[in-house]
Amino acid sequence: MLPRGIRNHNPLNIRRSKDQWKGMAEVQSDRAFVQFKSLEWGWRAAFYLLTRTYYHKYRLYTIRGIVSKWAPPNENNTKAYIANVSRLTGIDPDEPIGIPSDKPNRWMAVGMAMAIQESGTDSLDYFAMLRGWELLKQ
Repeated sequence: MLPRGIRNHNPLNIRRSKDQWKGMAEVQSDRAFVQFKSLEWGWRAAFYLLTRTYYHKYRLYTIRGIVSKWAPPNENNTKAYIANVSRLTGIDPDEPIGIPSDKPNRWMAVGMAMAIQESGTDSLDYFAMLRGWELLKQ
């Protein structure tokens, strides 16, 4: 069986909230996590959160800063999550990732590493991820 995040087309396991995401599935049968119409829309939401909310609003510029907020210690092994994302991306936990518009490849790498951490698999659709980044323009 596919991991929950992949079944929900939500690779970073974005929790349900009052937010009405573009590309949300009409039926939301998962009580905890948002379900999207396609993986591309799930990636778009993930990148929106990472680049617009976490980077621009919260001013979180590093893997440590982002993951500490995304996966707090009361719910996750945050230290291991940070270490894994850093290892997968080759970006030091305290190194600034860069401005999203200038360093999109680094932000996509962080998103993919977080998806691997969240979904427990590296058999993800990289093309859907790239299309999701392009959907940010919508």
